Parts: sequence; C-alpha cells; structure tokens
Amino acid sequence: MENPDLALRFAVAIALGMLIGLERERSKSEEGGAGVRSFALIALAGAIAGYLGNSLGLDWLALAIFFSVAALVIGQYVVTSLRGDPGITTEISALLAFLLGLLCAHGQLQVAAWVAVAMALLLALKGWLHRLASRINASDVEATLKFGIVTLIILPLVPDHNYGPPPLDVMNPYKIWLMVVLISALNFASYLLIKIVGAEHGIGIAGLLGGLASSTAVTLGFSQRSRQPGEDASALALGIVLAWTVMFFRVAIMTSLISWELGRRLAFAIGLLALTSLGACYWLWRRRQQAERGEVKAGHNPFELDEAIKFGLLFGVVVLIAKAAQVYLGDAGLYLAAGIAGLTDVDAITLAMADLAKTDDSNVGTAARAIVVAVMANTLTKSGMSIGLGSPELRRITLPISGLLLAVGIAGALFV
Repeated sequence: MENPDLALRFAVAIALGMLIGLERERSKSEEGGAGVRSFALIALAGAIAGYLGNSLGLDWLALAIFFSVAALVIGQYVVTSLRGDPGITTEISALLAFLLGLLCAHGQLQVAAWVAVAMALLLALKGWLHRLASRINASDVEATLKFGIVTLIILPLVPDHNYGPPPLDVMNPYKIWLMVVLISALNFASYLLIKIVGAEHGIGIAGLLGGLASSTAVTLGFSQRSRQPGEDASALALGIVLAWTVMFFRVAIMTSLISWELGRRLAFAIGLLALTSLGACYWLWRRRQQAERGEVKAGHNPFELDEAIKFGLLFGVVVLIAKAAQVYLGDAGLYLAAGIAGLTDVDAITLAMADLAKTDDSNVGTAARAIVVAVMANTLTKSGMSIGLGSPELRRITLPISGLLLAVGIAGALFV
C-alpha cells in the first residue's frame, strides 16, 4: 500500500466523521455529548482498526476494537438515559462512524461517502421527519406495506403474456400491474407531499398541490366555491389554472418514464400547453396577490389495494378499447377513443398510449396525437366545469384562458 493512498484513506475517514459530527454538534444537550471531535476520532479509530487488520492479517483485532468502541458508546448511552435523555440516535451514529472509517481503510471511499451523506441528511431532517410521521395515519402505513408486498412479491409472479384473440391480444397482466405500480407511485408522491405540507394553504398552493392529486377535483371545488359571497374569483381562477398546469407536466413525466421517444415527441405540444398555462398563471398572480386561503385534501391513499385494482381494471379496458378502435376504425377511431377516455381520466389513456408506443415504434406519432386529444378533452371538461358551475366573474376569467389553451393544443397537435 502506497503512503499517499493510505493518507487519503485516513483523511477521508476523518472528514466523514467530522461531517456527521457537525450535525450532531447542533443536537448536543447542555450536559455535553459526542460532537465534531468525538466523531472524527471514532471514524479515525475505525480506519486504524481496518489498517491494522489488513497489514497484520489480524481481522479479529478490528472486531475487538469495534466492540471496545461499542462498549464506550453503550456506557455513554447509560449515562445520558439516566439524565432523562433516552434517545439513541447519537450512539447509533457513532457506531456507524466507526464503520465508515473501516470502509475507508479498505479503500471503499465512494461507498463510505454515500453512506455519510445519507446519514447526515437523515439526521438533519429530524424535525421534518417527525412532522411527517405525525401526519401519516396507521392506515396509510398498513396500505403502503400491503402494496409493497403485492408489488415486490406478487408482481414478479404475474404472467408476462398477452391474452385475447388476435389482433386484440393486448391484455398482458404483468404490464397492467406494472402500470398500476407506476401511477400509484406518482399518486403516492403527491399524497405524501400534501400530507407533509398540510391541509390549509394559499389558494395558489392549494391549486398546485391539488393538481398533483386531481386537477378535476380542484376545478370542481373551486368553481363551486366561487359562487359563495365574498370569494375572490381571481384567486380561485389562479388555483384552477395552476392545477391544469400540473396536469400537463404530469402527462409529460408519465410518458417519458415509459417511452422516452414518445416523451420527446410530445415535448413540443405539451410544453407549449404548459408554457401557455404558466403564462396565464403569472397574469392571474400579478392581477391578484392577496393571501387568500384554500384547502386541499390528500384523498385516499393511492396504495390502497382496492384503488389500485380499480385503476388496473380501467387501464385494461382502455387498452382493449383503444386497440379495437385502431384495428377496426383506424387512427381516427383511436383518437375518438382517446377523446372519450380523456373526458373523465387522462392517466389511463396516457399510459395505454405510452405502452402502445413502446411496443411498436411505428405507433409513436399516433400515440402522441392521441394523448394530446385526451389532454384537450380533459381540459375541455374542466373548462366546462369552471364556466358552467363558477360565478360570472370566474367565467369571465377562465373562458379566454380555456379558449387559448384549446387553440394552442390544436396547434401543437399539428406538429406532433
């Protein structure tokens, strides 16, 4: 082993120990505790133990040093717990710091750095993680665990084979459940974000977060609310249009995750819609900047099995209808099916078209246009809600925005 390499390993061990120690320094009680110096020395002890084990061929020596350090850490924990501080985070971090030094001694510098950064992040996010835990219900945890079991254990066992009479043999249980996993994961990220931030926000933030869960629900709720006395139609319109904007980005992300080529093909049309919608949001924000309040609900946990199964069935039906429309009616039939499906839900038809494009590259253009049609149909539905159910003031604001989005969507579809 060359000396410069050895020096680098010891230096990295000390630096990583100091990184963990800097975070722990903030959390030390007035009575003291392990801080920057202590963690740096513990990591250095781990590096020395690893070096001695390597150079002398005595692996048991490194283990003995680890147990010695562990005994000191346990003794410190006993003292602090008697003082009324039963937390064990610092003690566990100290043992991990020793192991980081050991990794450095064995030349695993990159792995040690990854682990140290992950540790520092977890330690620094203590308050945030505690707030998150307080907002997660036991039913949320149970549903997530159930879905994890079904996904990680059952999904590999689902048959990856197409069923149905040709040319309608498009019902693949594995693909259907894989799409369920994808959409549930995206929905869960939205659900979790709403749980973290909380239920009550400014109207704009409520529209943004609500759009992650359901832009249709935001449009319906805010449109009905606009008819109540004293409500600010400009603020509610901002929330509605923000929810629509989120839907455009959501479609782009979903398609790109399944078929990068389809995502690239859609980039212009969907990007044009998103930019137009963002411009409308900016105009509405400048028009009205009062701190109105709004409430957005997280809805059902998207990892609930019944919700996942419902979406799986919907996705399967949409795939079958879309394929039948393409086979018997051509591309025009596929666009018709996309438009009908998009009136109520964009996710199912978007994933179906993404799967179609991934299966056959020749269908990328057709699938892209079908998705744009579905997005336009969904935007038309929500525009109808805001115009038909909203107040006259809300109608005056959203009508030109809806018309502009529909015109931009049609123009974008011509270049797909």
